[in-house]
Amino acid sequence: MFEFDQYLGFLLFLLILTIGFWLLIFLTAIIPYWIGGSLIERLKEIKEGKKKKDD
Repeated sequence: MFEFDQYLGFLLFLLILTIGFWLLIFLTAIIPYWIGGSLIERLKEIKEGKKKKDD
């Protein structure tokens, strides 16, 4: 069957695979969504500031 070293290697492989998967999801989905949302909010604040200045 498996020896203890092989078992630890397999667990390490699964850990690295899982971390890589979640990192990929985080970098391709969450960060762009976060940056896009913050840019939209900043543009709204700038527009409101210009409206108040004009009044």
